[in-house]
Amino acid sequence: MSGMTRPRPRRAAAVAATAAAAAIVLSGCSSSGSSAGGDGQIGFVSAKGSNISKAAVGHRQDAPDLSGSTLEGTPVKLADYRGKVVVLNVWGSWCGPCRAEADDLQRVWDKYKDQGVQFLGINTRDPEITNAVRFEQERGVTYPSLYDPAGAQLLKFPKGSLNPQSVPTTIVVDRDGKLAARAVGGQLDDALESIIQPVLAEQQR
Repeated sequence: MSGMTRPRPRRAAAVAATAAAAAIVLSGCSSSGSSAGGDGQIGFVSAKGSNISKAAVGHRQDAPDLSGSTLEGTPVKLADYRGKVVVLNVWGSWCGPCRAEADDLQRVWDKYKDQGVQFLGINTRDPEITNAVRFEQERGVTYPSLYDPAGAQLLKFPKGSLNPQSVPTTIVVDRDGKLAARAVGGQLDDALESIIQPVLAEQQR
């Protein structure tokens, strides 16, 4: 009948709700972004005018139990890498700053992968997995990425922690599985190393 709309299936509604929630957690694709959420809280240090925040040892929150399938379909859990310093990078094939930082991430991964460091991407808001796979192939990305199109994994980060603030965001998890540092926006080699090296060094003392 004219004038009547067909009800949306429950599954579609649930997916839409999850996507909407993810949109609240993450602002739009940005090369800068705000580091709010960690700033001003005990144990958090954010350089003035910087998009990098760090949590002091003893003030770090547990990283969430991230798990799922990689873009290649391989099961993966963040907990699988306990004992290593893990670098999480939230990205999307549609994101300009993500494309700009991809080469730097790969170079840093190549430099540190044999030093007790594991990179793990979190691909988000890419409804077509083929776009994400093509992104990695074209840019020579060799570390794994969780496929998280609706942002369900991102919603697991505790509020008020060093959680993702935009796409892209890079987060360092220490060897004890705690959130140690966060860099919001696209990053270059030097900035990436500046949040990895201190965490790697403190675990070697």
